[in-house]
Amino acid sequence: MTTTHKTQHTAQYPFTAVVGMDDMRLGLLLNAISPAIGGVLVRGEKGTAKSTMVRGLAELMPAVDVVGGCRFSCAPAAPDPGCPDGPHGADAAGEDRPTRMVELPVGASEDRLVGALDIERALSEGVKAFEPGLLADAHRGVLYVDEVNLLHDHLVDLLLDAAAMGASYVEREGVSVRHAARFLLVGTMNPEEGELRPQLLDRFGLTVEVAASREPEQRVAVVRRRLAYDDDPAGFAARWADEERELRRRIAVAREVLPSVELGDAALRQIAATCAAFEVDGMRADIVMARTASALAAWAGRTEVRSEDVRQAALLALPHRRRRNPFDAPGLDEDRLDEVLEESAGQQPDDGGDDPEPNGPDGGPDGGPGGLPPQDGGPQESPGPDLPRQQEPSARPEGPEREPEAEPAGSGPGREQPAVGAAEPFRTRRLDVPGLGEGADGRRSRARTAHGRTTGSRRPQGALGKLHLAATVQAAAPHQRARGRRGPGLVVRRDDLREAVREGREGNLVLFVVDASGSMAARKRMGAVKGAVLSLLLDAYQRRDKVGLITFRGSGAELALPPTSSVEAGAARLEQLPTGGRTPLSEGLLMAHEVLRVERMRDASRRPLLVVVTDGRATGASEGAARSASGRGGGRATGGPLARANRAARLLASEGTASVVVDCEAGPVRLGLAAELARELGGPAVTLDELRADSVSALVRTVQGRPVRGGSSAGRDRDHVNRKAA
Repeated sequence: MTTTHKTQHTAQYPFTAVVGMDDMRLGLLLNAISPAIGGVLVRGEKGTAKSTMVRGLAELMPAVDVVGGCRFSCAPAAPDPGCPDGPHGADAAGEDRPTRMVELPVGASEDRLVGALDIERALSEGVKAFEPGLLADAHRGVLYVDEVNLLHDHLVDLLLDAAAMGASYVEREGVSVRHAARFLLVGTMNPEEGELRPQLLDRFGLTVEVAASREPEQRVAVVRRRLAYDDDPAGFAARWADEERELRRRIAVAREVLPSVELGDAALRQIAATCAAFEVDGMRADIVMARTASALAAWAGRTEVRSEDVRQAALLALPHRRRRNPFDAPGLDEDRLDEVLEESAGQQPDDGGDDPEPNGPDGGPDGGPGGLPPQDGGPQESPGPDLPRQQEPSARPEGPEREPEAEPAGSGPGREQPAVGAAEPFRTRRLDVPGLGEGADGRRSRARTAHGRTTGSRRPQGALGKLHLAATVQAAAPHQRARGRRGPGLVVRRDDLREAVREGREGNLVLFVVDASGSMAARKRMGAVKGAVLSLLLDAYQRRDKVGLITFRGSGAELALPPTSSVEAGAARLEQLPTGGRTPLSEGLLMAHEVLRVERMRDASRRPLLVVVTDGRATGASEGAARSASGRGGGRATGGPLARANRAARLLASEGTASVVVDCEAGPVRLGLAAELARELGGPAVTLDELRADSVSALVRTVQGRPVRGGSSAGRDRDHVNRKAA
């Protein structure tokens, strides 16, 4: 079941019984007062009562009056003139029902979200047989999307479009259905599992950060209340009935006050100055801040917007709109916010009040009607940890500079050097996985997808997808005489239906294997290398890939970042990466083989792309051990470091792993070891310069069946390099 209704069997955990979570509480209540705000996105770790609070809010919402038998929850007083179940007459009987809380599963299909048309009946009978989806169920209620960042992008687009327009449109093969879809949208996500695109983040009105309390007393209260509820849900709910009733009354009062709230010129000037100072894109932030400030005033029982309302609105409406790129941390600099508000207020005094504190004795929610304690819904001054300050960009080197050289690669085995800052990221060329995949929608490699250009047709495999009209008509035409058709028209049966086969692009698993040894740190090259990997991470974010990060240096390899959708986590690990020591290249490749083996078992449809970032100068974790294993200690020996690295590369190539080597070798003498590694992997080698999209050098864009860089001069030096590197 995806729709939650009130039942007599299990009492819902009371909204007012949740400990802490003041920002989330406030964001939900403000949207309950003014749904035009546009919903709230809750970012935070699992197990922080996000779902519990959303379900509790639905219990506080007033009952809705609906037309009896209408599947789209039309109001008897103002029915939707375009309702598919209409038209509803003026004498349509109404009935009260509880506000619905509808949950959208991560794996929901497009038809489940927006509804489905019976194409067979539409073609054969001309009937618009429409089965409503979750958007219709959520009309005039609450739509809750857990893990919204894991939804397919096209589903998020449909969801947010419906939330913005208040209607859902279903169009298939010339058949169109529209119905009203106005709901309170609540999305939750764990940032470690990947971020939403900035364009989608902007569509959520408010955002809040939640985290489990680190205060022992609060954690004790959470456990005590939860155990009491589990032992006796009805009795626990009864003990909080008075608080729930009072909060329900306050929501109703605030809704009545809201139309009377005056948003003066001074408040509007502060809103505009704040959005301009924080350089948010577009005008949606200004509008959302205005609506939020008005709802805050109504929540406090006032009819004028004050400076403290604007400040609190900024803390809720701007943090997710401040991100200039996916690696920026969300949040606001509150000191800067106070300066902007003070400067804009100084230009023209705000007649609404002089109290700069957001929770003054007579202006904040504590003094509002009902006298509820702060945790029962009042807006609080946001504590520092919940809304992190925007991090100022640190100065980063632009690439390898002419500085004193670092220690040679062979000196100081195991010596760790401080982490080097990454150079500024740049736009990279696309690297593709060859062939035709069937993975999740993305923007990297060719794949059969639900969206894209039509390349053929097939019989439906399960529910009918996108109809291929020409193929359907072609399949039905030979049978018309046998079906008794003599005149114009066409008799279509289910066996005739054909769905379109489409080709689009998929997201891949991009696994980075980064050389952090001493040879890479020479001449400060690591800054340029980190900048290149950061650029590839940004490219992976834009192409909807999963990413993983393996580093190797010193005595072995380390899985610095298990495969995840969070490229931000990869950028953070990369920034902290130390360098130095020997180059255990084979250990890095073997760890990549193991990681990919596990990931294939988890998701066989997501194809991997291995990106090895190295200069190819393989040395053993222990030179003595390498000599003992080889018997001679030479790089060409069976047990030498280069030989082991080549065997590991051939193992990856034998399993069909698409690979590319980013050749980081620098200096006037090039040994070509990275190119040799690329040949063993069966993919191309590209230099840091060739990785740039605006490079004049030709870049091999597909990682199979293309020439590999590294000319004859590299081959002539190979024997010498093998002996030296071992």
